[in-house]
Amino acid sequence: MLKISTVIGARPQFIKASALSRQIKLFNENSSRIKESIIHTGQHFDNKMSDIFFRELDIPNPKYNLGIGGGTHGENTGRMIESIEKKILKESPDIAIVFGDTDSTLAASIACSKIKIPVAHIEAGLRSNNK
Repeated sequence: MLKISTVIGARPQFIKASALSRQIKLFNENSSRIKESIIHTGQHFDNKMSDIFFRELDIPNPKYNLGIGGGTHGENTGRMIESIEKKILKESPDIAIVFGDTDSTLAASIACSKIKIPVAHIEAGLRSNNK
């Protein structure tokens, strides 16, 4: 079984993660071949910025909610690295998936890199304005 840890924390990540989680659910219909554990950093943390997306986009509930938000970028990123590392070590995934360019993305990428967990990065698209 492939073990994936999906790390999310902000609205754009919830939207992207919903598409991935839906495909994992479809892929697992006849047999569970992928196990996804969702780590929510808490970067966006209230009902209108987080919970509503999980409900309306049918995203599986996070296995972990780190509750990290409200500080400066540096404070949040540092606390996220520490907390994500602990959860990744506990889960021992084959790969971690991160989205976009947020504090959560940076923190998860650093944490996984340091403990030798491969990271897959999914981005929204071209931002150079050069179509």
